Amino acid sequence: MQLSGDETLPVSQAQAWEALNDVDMLKAAITGCESLTALGDNAYEAVLSISIGPVKAKFKGRLQLSDLRPPSGYQLAFEGQGGAAGHGKGQAQVRLETLGPNQCLLHYTVVASVGGKIAQIGSRLVDLAAQKMASDFFAAFNAALQQRYEVPPPPPPPPPKSLFQRFLDWYLGWLGRIFTGKL
Repeated sequence: MQLSGDETLPVSQAQAWEALNDVDMLKAAITGCESLTALGDNAYEAVLSISIGPVKAKFKGRLQLSDLRPPSGYQLAFEGQGGAAGHGKGQAQVRLETLGPNQCLLHYTVVASVGGKIAQIGSRLVDLAAQKMASDFFAAFNAALQQRYEVPPPPPPPPPKSLFQRFLDWYLGWLGRIFTGKL
């Protein structure tokens, strides 16, 4: 399985780096994360309860950060066991890019493999579950960033124009073209 994407974060690159290395913040943003414990230098133990299709399991695993380039990125290796449900392992590349004083872009690429019952349910279902987990993580992570750094939420989009207002805009524009001779 391979998963990659970009996510715009509403904070500076330095703030994003700090948040990506905050165990409590990550634990809160990872769906189903029961614990995330530091074991030593850039090593962590995680316990996650996940379900992929009909397979539900508690996975216990290890995460190891390497190739740290503060505040630009790192590599993450992971492996986990879910008992009869199966196992998984892989690597992720995380890179931060500054977009402005209060905005950065997080690029990620994940390559993973699974075995056991999880592998038997099909790669399409596993890929969809991974995409959903990534989407849920970034939604929670962005919300936590906004709360921690007091980022105001983006303004709501303007309400759509009514059918009458769109007709009126068209009609007045048409009349304007007639009177200016641009028709």
